[in-house]
Amino acid sequence: MARVTGIGGIFFRAGDKTALANWYETHLGISEMWQQDAGMTVFAPFRQESDYFPADKQWMINFRVDDLDAMIASLREAGIAVETRPGEWDTPETGRFARIHDPEGNQIELWEPAAAV
Repeated sequence: MARVTGIGGIFFRAGDKTALANWYETHLGISEMWQQDAGMTVFAPFRQESDYFPADKQWMINFRVDDLDAMIASLREAGIAVETRPGEWDTPETGRFARIHDPEGNQIELWEPAAAV
């Protein structure tokens, strides 16, 4: 049986697509034809009432990172607000998390998987 082998793209609307694409490339290293590293991808629909991400958004993207502390430092140095909740979001089983927002208000979760911690 044929099956899906990975995510082939993430497509979403932007008020200023050029500026937003530049922001993602500058701060997260993601370009239009980005080659990602192999690793776990979580596909998890949430219940409509979930408070895990903003109620007015239908999606939240989560990016795996190899060094969350370095990523946080780089983002903060660039003036980007970073939220962490070490006792709430982080677990020995799943790893460590941080959240940021892109210039258009989309919440982004950054994840350093437990295997990399």
